[in-house]
Amino acid sequence: MDSQLTQYIPILILLLVAIGAAAGMLIASVALGRWANRGRLQNRAKNQNINTPYECGMIAVGEGNTRLSVKFYLVAMLFILFDIEVVFMYPWAVVYRDMLKTNGPVILGSMVSFLGILFIGYIYALKKKAFDWKS
Repeated sequence: MDSQLTQYIPILILLLVAIGAAAGMLIASVALGRWANRGRLQNRAKNQNINTPYECGMIAVGEGNTRLSVKFYLVAMLFILFDIEVVFMYPWAVVYRDMLKTNGPVILGSMVSFLGILFIGYIYALKKKAFDWKS
């Protein structure tokens, strides 16, 4: 029982490092933002822009929310789709050598069929010109 719990220690350490890094970046961002704005608050108060968000020390120009093309979201979704392919291939590649001894053709066939389905989707996206940014 004790050996099973010790296997989770690296995951706990990784979790603590991730939470610490995120909190450290947020705290540093707030501290640096306040430090950079110390001398500019009086100037902003004169311009009545005191309620604008801090953006790299520059006064914001233009609208903050610009509309993006639907193509942008389409390409983003396709990227996520093909990125998930790599996520599914990592565990397969790790256990492939061990499983090759017992049922190699089954595991190879399942991965080839998985890649084949994704390849058909890629060809479909190419035919529909989903990757064409100009249209």
